[in-house]
Formats: sequence, structure tokens, C-alpha cells
Amino acid sequence: MTDNFEIKKQILDKIKQYDRIIITRHFRPDGDAIGSTKGLARMLKLSFPQKEVYVLNEDSSDYLAFLGGEDEPIDDEKYADALVIVCDTATTDRISNKKYSLGKELVKIDHHIDVKPYGDLSWVEDERSSLCEMIVDFWLTFKDELTLDKEGATCIFTGMVTDSGRFRFSSVDGDTMRRAGALLDLGINTEWIYANLNLDDFNVFKFESYVYKKMKVTQNGVAYIYVDKAMQKRFKLTNEQASNVVSYLDSIKGAIVWLAFIQNVDGNIRVRLRSRFTTINALAEKYGGGGHDMACGATVHSKKEMKQMIVDADEIVKNYKHDNTGWL
Repeated sequence: MTDNFEIKKQILDKIKQYDRIIITRHFRPDGDAIGSTKGLARMLKLSFPQKEVYVLNEDSSDYLAFLGGEDEPIDDEKYADALVIVCDTATTDRISNKKYSLGKELVKIDHHIDVKPYGDLSWVEDERSSLCEMIVDFWLTFKDELTLDKEGATCIFTGMVTDSGRFRFSSVDGDTMRRAGALLDLGINTEWIYANLNLDDFNVFKFESYVYKKMKVTQNGVAYIYVDKAMQKRFKLTNEQASNVVSYLDSIKGAIVWLAFIQNVDGNIRVRLRSRFTTINALAEKYGGGGHDMACGATVHSKKEMKQMIVDADEIVKNYKHDNTGWL
């Protein structure tokens, strides 16, 4: 694995050139998107107190509210002489802040497969367990010039925890843990972080028990669930709570692919895809999505399309089990 020092140095030099920096992420943010933007912003504010640093997005999220809010919109003309940094976003169509193109220059920092490259500068490491891990690497590479404190480390560590499956996924390696250790050395309160991540409303647990009654498994081992608007209303779920249903399906013996279908307000169906052992990003890409080899997302536009996606996933699992052993 290369250390990508040159591109990191170019990004740092670019940051030094600008007095105004605008940081954004993908819409419907996960923990990594939230943690990386807030953590990077905190780092830049501490390191360059004379600069204006904003975290600006057009969609709001209550997810990880314990990390604090985001900035209020600024006037459009302020983008003209600003550097825009997009975090954790593989393609421009998923950027939350649609005003990103008003910026003078654009930097992409991401850990998804680089299907559609963009940006004047682009630093992508798709083998990393989280973008937050890359932000720690950025800090450690230029530690003589960049400052990070407990507040920023808390945001970044939270993103690392959530995107790595609590450090369980195969993308976690020794570097991941060493970088997490560097954040721990800043005095973050892991008990407080995990309490905020693990504790949930009672209605969410009732929803979880309901999912266990309704989930299904295909003949070859694809676990799936469809969460329609009525179900979301019944259990008073936020979008993030509904989307997290995919994590309920990950421990069924013999099921090595699991799919969560969540109906959106516009009628389209968001799909969260997860797997172990076999890759599924090609399946996500077939349905207009993408992401990582074993954790990705897509969108289908009807129940008919949803059923076809389940059939396609079942074929992937069938072929994998036929050609491989040791998959439990």
C-alpha cells in the first residue's frame, strides 16, 4: 500500500492557500461522513485559526447529534474564493451541498471505489476501513503543522467505529488500530461514545423484534427485509433508524449477503447491501449505486425491481458457495 504522501502534501498546500474552506459530505450521512467532516473542520480551525472553516450541507440529520450540529448557510458569493473539500462521497451526484461547484477549487477525499473521479485534487484509498482513518493519517503525516484535540478526535473516532463495524470488518488492519490508538491518546471518552452509539429509543427495539418476524432468507442465503413507509410510521423511525435495519440481518448462519430495502418519501426504495466473503459492489452498480466491495448502496424504483435484485443476489451467493469452501 502506498502512503500517497505527494497528494496529501498537495492537499495541505492547497488548504494553506485559501482563507475560506468549505467542507461537505454525501447526503443521508452515515457516521463516517459526519465524523470526517466535523473532525477535519475542527483540525483546520485549530491549525489555522485565521481561516474561515465551514461544514455546509443541504440535508440535515439527527444521526450522531451528540457530536454537535453543522454550520448555517453562507452567501453564495463567498464560495467564489473558497476551497471546497468533499468527504466520503464517491460521485458528484451524491454531494449534499449542491453549491460545491461554486467554489474556486475542489478537493475530493474518499475511501470508496473511484468509479467516477472528480476534483482538482483527489485522494482516494478504497482499501481503507473508513474515511476517518484517512483523516487521522493526514494529521499524523503532518503532525508538526496540524493540530487535533479531544473534540476533533471524538468525531473522527466515532466515524471509524461506525464504518468499520466496531473494528470487525475485513478492511480493518494494523494501521487502523494504530490510528485509533493515536486518537485514544488524546483522551477521548470511549464509554461515552459507545453509550451514545448503542443506546436507542424503546420503539426501535420493538421495531427490531418486528423485523425478526418479517425478515426472509432465500434458498441460497440472502437475508432481506422491506421497510415501507407504513412500518416507519408505526414505529416512529427516523430515516437513519430505518436504514440501520441492515445490521439486524448480519448474524444468520448460511446467509452471506443481506439486503435492506427502505421506502423513501418519493416512492423509490433505498437499498443497503452487505456481505461477508463474497463481493457485491457489482450488484449495487447494476442498480445505479456503488460503494465498497462488501458494503454498498443502491436504489430501485419498484417492488418488481426489488424482487429482481433479490434474485440477482441469490445467484451471486449460489455461485460463491458452489465455487468456494470455508464460508461457514
